[in-house]
Amino acid sequence: MNITDVRVRLINNDESKLKAVATITIDDCFAVHDIKIIQSDDICFVAMPSKKLPSGEFKDIAHPLNSETREMIGNLILEEYRKALEGATENPDEQ
Repeated sequence: MNITDVRVRLINNDESKLKAVATITIDDCFAVHDIKIIQSDDICFVAMPSKKLPSGEFKDIAHPLNSETREMIGNLILEEYRKALEGATENPDEQ
């Protein structure tokens, strides 16, 4: 499996823990939307797309099946997130 594209859309809300939303494309033929980049205390992490159950808890609707794939996807998304932040800092008028 190859992640062939990663797109990150920054969220401009300083009060929210949600910092960006990402889309990945797998093997140029399958897209996963609404992957969240969340700031928690001193770290950013990636949360897979989920839906809220009637009980109030959230359940992933798309997710990696092993830790190696989760880590690979998370690292790629966070790398693109850092690039997007750098671009926003360099070109604040383009936001």
